[in-house]
Amino acid sequence: MATVSPPWAYTLHLPHDPHAPGIARATLRTVLAAHGLSSLTPTAELLASELLTNAHLHTAGPYSLRLRAMEPGRLRVAVWDTDPNVPPAFAADGAAVPPLDAEDGRGLHLVRACADAVGVSVLGESGASKAGKLLWADCQCGDLS
Repeated sequence: MATVSPPWAYTLHLPHDPHAPGIARATLRTVLAAHGLSSLTPTAELLASELLTNAHLHTAGPYSLRLRAMEPGRLRVAVWDTDPNVPPAFAADGAAVPPLDAEDGRGLHLVRACADAVGVSVLGESGASKAGKLLWADCQCGDLS
């Protein structure tokens, strides 16, 4: 049973530590269960996992996970990091999917395929007070009103 009506938001600030993505996923599961949105867990966890892993692998600084109820049954999963460069898979025209024999490079394409909507906000260049970017993906379930 949901305890708070939308909109609500949680932000988890994470150090650049290899355990951080797992801790963030556990937090996501707890938040969704507490708000009665467990049906979103598989998709939301996949989205968060790929966004968090991308931030961990491609940046050197801290990053954060933000969970935000957009409306009943709709969740925005967002990850902020310190690098203002937009990954090719999140560019306006998108990037080509890597060849089948490539060993990596599919994570953000998977996010685009599984999310109901995706986007990016560039927050400024390095050295600015709120530098970096925010990659986000929305997911929803049809059985909640």
